[in-house]
Amino acid sequence: MDTTDWNTNVYAQAALEDRSAPRERVNIPATLRPSGGRGFPTVVLDLSLSGFCANALKKMYPGNRCWLTLPGMAALQAHVVWWDAGRVGCAFDDLLSPVVLDTIVARNRPAPAFRRI
Repeated sequence: MDTTDWNTNVYAQAALEDRSAPRERVNIPATLRPSGGRGFPTVVLDLSLSGFCANALKKMYPGNRCWLTLPGMAALQAHVVWWDAGRVGCAFDDLLSPVVLDTIVARNRPAPAFRRI
């Protein structure tokens, strides 16, 4: 990519703003595998075009690679941005397609709380 047209590339622009991408609350059982380690079961708590937050009782270190496998999908490569008290935030190496994100969210959005009328 030429340095003069960096902001015309949708993915480059989104990567600069990935921390402000809208996050969808979900509750998705998945597998998370850190680089050089074994995969472990997790639950993805939020998901966006650029990354996710999940449970990770095992300490994960910022900058390390990992792979998230959601039900029915190939593993998605990401890197750890933060880990705190059993939660991990990761950024995907390649942004999710908006269509893929919408499909995942529609299938896995938490059920609304029951309200008595």
